[in-house]
Amino acid sequence: MAIKIYTKTGDEGNTALFGGKRLPKSHVRIEAYGTIDELNAFTGLLRDHLKDEPVRQRLFEIQNRLFDLG
Repeated sequence: MAIKIYTKTGDEGNTALFGGKRLPKSHVRIEAYGTIDELNAFTGLLRDHLKDEPVRQRLFEIQNRLFDLG
């Protein structure tokens, strides 16, 4: 069973960024964060299916950069 967390700030279609700034969930910046996160996940999936260690290592480095961006 999942634990529910209540922040009591309401959602109203907004999300908070680091530092407290709030933006609409439809904002291009929030969309970009989600897209980068998905790319990072697919990169990890690809890396798990490869045997070539130099390529795996390069993908790992790319994942770290994507994580920093997102």
